[in-house]
Amino acid sequence: QVQLVESGGGLGQAGGSLRLSCAASGRIASINDMAWYRQAPGAQRELAAVITRDGSTNYADSVKGRFTISRDNAKNTVYLQMNSLKPEDTAVYYCNANIRISGMLTYLNYWGQGTQVTVSS
Repeated sequence: QVQLVESGGGLGQAGGSLRLSCAASGRIASINDMAWYRQAPGAQRELAAVITRDGSTNYADSVKGRFTISRDNAKNTVYLQMNSLKPEDTAVYYCNANIRISGMLTYLNYWGQGTQVTVSS
């Protein structure tokens, strides 16, 4: 009923930039928090950045000052601008959102399929 589709991953160079996008589609009535998580090889999935519906943001210390999360509520899309990339940013990046489906009263949590980001030194 709801899909989150990420795009924009790939290979980047240390010091460079990449931009991720995640579009939610389906019978969506409302979206609350949207977030980007990441999972490096052999590590647990961790929160990178989160944005509320009204635009308040929070970042992991490891990305603060380098990554910027934003959203377009009209397009049900969240973005992650990643600047000053480091090799340790290499991970699969997952989009996450709390979404209320049309006709439902509660919000459910959804994940995208993930997009690989690889940063070379």
